Amino acid sequence: MLYYLFRLFDQYDIPGSHMWAYISFRSLLTLILALLISAWFGEKFIKWMKRRNISETARDSSIDPFGVEKKGVPTMGGIIIIVSILIPVILFCRVRNIYILLMIVTTVWLGFLGFLDDYIKIFRKNKDGLKGKYKIVGQLSIGLIVGLTLYLSPDAVIRENMSMERHNQEVVVHKTEKVKSLKTTIPFMKDHNLDYSKVMSFLGEHKTAAGWVLFVVMTILVVTAVSNGANLNDGMDGMCAGNSAIIGVALGILAYVSSHIEYAAYLNIMYVPGSEELVVFTCAFVGAMIGFLWYNAYPAQVFMGDTGSLTIGGIIGVIALIIHKELLLPILCGIFFIESLSVIIQTQWFKIQKRKGKRVRVFRATPIHDTFRRLDSQLDATSTYLLKGWPHHPFHESKITIRFWIVTIILAALTIITLKMR
Repeated sequence: MLYYLFRLFDQYDIPGSHMWAYISFRSLLTLILALLISAWFGEKFIKWMKRRNISETARDSSIDPFGVEKKGVPTMGGIIIIVSILIPVILFCRVRNIYILLMIVTTVWLGFLGFLDDYIKIFRKNKDGLKGKYKIVGQLSIGLIVGLTLYLSPDAVIRENMSMERHNQEVVVHKTEKVKSLKTTIPFMKDHNLDYSKVMSFLGEHKTAAGWVLFVVMTILVVTAVSNGANLNDGMDGMCAGNSAIIGVALGILAYVSSHIEYAAYLNIMYVPGSEELVVFTCAFVGAMIGFLWYNAYPAQVFMGDTGSLTIGGIIGVIALIIHKELLLPILCGIFFIESLSVIIQTQWFKIQKRKGKRVRVFRATPIHDTFRRLDSQLDATSTYLLKGWPHHPFHESKITIRFWIVTIILAALTIITLKMR
């Protein structure tokens, strides 16, 4: 909104109004405002929730080796995150940009889905929350909307990168025409992009249509997987918020270089016109995460709940898809991936062994972060654990959280380095 207002002022040569044309200016304003809203609104929200005694079920202190019991801590803190993202974005972004519209829809959609889950847990006293099938349908639906929008919208285009010889040197240039593309960046490999239509080349003349179908399916899988991974990672104070802020910074850098034709050429990646607005959005995202950490860091004064975690994962997945970097997510969101993988391994291995009449688990507990704080005395005496001796002793929650942050920083740096390595 303010972007269009000041662009109008610029036509009348009002001093300072031209600043709103700069992505850097709007991005920094967005970051600051999101952080301030998150910090200010967070305090009001926590007090309001406490007055109404709206809190998450107290954690049994026997689960924690350090005897920490969290009782009366408000949940649904994801509302703080969503408000802190949307207000700056609506004020400072070009809201008619197709990518910003997609991000707003994703944020509201998954925020509402997570809100329903938290509402059922708290007010209906059903600890299972929203039924899994409804949650999956909600995630699949937004993935379908995003995939079809990127397929059908004439504004969702790229300029392809290609290498050529110039003055006996190999240089990267971008084609002049904007095209709909099924290509995505492959990490580590120079001059190679994955083309979904080529994957479906066995269908002959129908390969392009089939490629778009594959892309939509990929979009659904990415949005669902990352949102579930973020949801599983939200198990310790500050864990998911801190990891997400770091991932947000990396995505902001990737969005910036993808939207800048010279940097895109230097890194030999696709140029995505219009994606510079995603830099403003990611600044709002990072600002909201940092502001939320003010209250969510150990000991937490508020939990984000599914309202926050599902939204965070969806935002990360959709940004990566828009800038054609979804194949970098297994590296960038490695922590989310490991959390999800640990749950799958634990569940499936236990089912396989149970059919054989045995009770065998792989980890002490899942998601994997819970393994690092579980004592031998807290394990199920009727089960056998393949990794019972690992780790050798439990760690405090805050130490686990910070070490997971450090791992995410390393993964984020590696993700960006992969572009230069190409």
